[in-house]
Amino acid sequence: MSDGFDPGAAAGRATAQILDDTLNGTARGIVVDSPPGAGKSTLVVRAALELAAAGRPLMVVAQTNAQVDDLVVRLAEKDPGLPVGRLHSSDSDPYDKVLDGLANVRKSAKAADLAGLDIVISTAAKWAHVKNVEPWGHAIVDEAYQMRSDALLAVAGLFERALFVGDPGQLDPFSIVGADQWAGLSYDPSASAVSTLLAHNPELPQRRLPVSWRLPASAAQLVSDAFYPYTPFRSGTDHGDRLLSFGVGSDGSAADRVLDEAAESGWGLLELPARHTPRTDPEAVRAVATVVRRLLDRGGAATSERSPDPAPVTADRVAVGTAHRDQAAAVRAALAELGVTGVAVDTANRLQGREFDVTVVLHPLSGRPDATAFHLETGRLCVLASRHRHACVVVCRAGVAELLDEHPSTEPVQLGVTVKFPDGWEANHRVLAHLAEHRVSWGR
Repeated sequence: MSDGFDPGAAAGRATAQILDDTLNGTARGIVVDSPPGAGKSTLVVRAALELAAAGRPLMVVAQTNAQVDDLVVRLAEKDPGLPVGRLHSSDSDPYDKVLDGLANVRKSAKAADLAGLDIVISTAAKWAHVKNVEPWGHAIVDEAYQMRSDALLAVAGLFERALFVGDPGQLDPFSIVGADQWAGLSYDPSASAVSTLLAHNPELPQRRLPVSWRLPASAAQLVSDAFYPYTPFRSGTDHGDRLLSFGVGSDGSAADRVLDEAAESGWGLLELPARHTPRTDPEAVRAVATVVRRLLDRGGAATSERSPDPAPVTADRVAVGTAHRDQAAAVRAALAELGVTGVAVDTANRLQGREFDVTVVLHPLSGRPDATAFHLETGRLCVLASRHRHACVVVCRAGVAELLDEHPSTEPVQLGVTVKFPDGWEANHRVLAHLAEHRVSWGR
């Protein structure tokens, strides 16, 4: 890179330190903070393989069945001869059927059936039901910031030492009940596993992965500054290493102009006139769908370190992100009307962990009369702004900056609660200020 930073070497040093801590350290836990696209899953798989090779039985805890199945497949690809156990629920369709084709994977709803295997993987919810077994010497907890502390408490007796890997900028753990009565208490069950773990064990080693291999140089600086001020990171690529181009020229429309701006700079803001709207703002939804339609019609192609020859940006390499499910449903319907299929359209919660070439985002505060804690949650905007490898287009009504200034936080201050920093108000202002440099007005 132009300033002499070697991303591969920096990532290699960090990984070597983490693996050494895991295999040879004496601390009961190690926390690894990972920015978006830093190779978190790669680290989990590598650590699991090294522990297994050292003859240390390992349990792996993930948060969803999809994450568990993905890790099982990755392990099988890396070492097809390694015995891996997939502990699953008793549901009728408990795991991805692709696992049936992996000869080294043994599947069971009973932990006793998988005893003696080098690695056993399951969800936190399933592990919580495992009783009367010999504790594992090691555990790896994947997506540890998505895990509630009560879920960690339920499985803590199953292992002696653990590696916790997660992204501190992502959405907080989901809770279906109000948790105000526990706020500020050291055992708040709604807090993340990592925050509670560190509150009780501040001496545990904390490491971080310093490089995002997903985010381009145009995005890494903004995302790092806005959402990771205490754990900064760099892009694994430099300006100019990636190129987004179109086979069809612009027709002069706002959708085409914002796509050209995003292709050139990595960011585009398609700004609609200021107005208070229903959540499923028909004009904003139509604008999002139009941008996606034009992106596909113009034959977008991406050049990167993965593909020196331009690779087509097909529908499966494009995503639309929203704050609410009804907004996602409205966008899907609008895309269907335009004949677009195959594009991932979902909420920030469901896009978490996924990667695309180009993303189109309906800003969480667009058209709103107020700025609620839900819409200001830092992790929501962070997820939406960090899924892309090449470019992100944000569709938003004007006036959000003024909305933020008119609605300072009205949430009650809870004593003893660790303040989440940066707060959503500050992060939103920082992102909006950057997007303003790449603004295109809708309808002109």
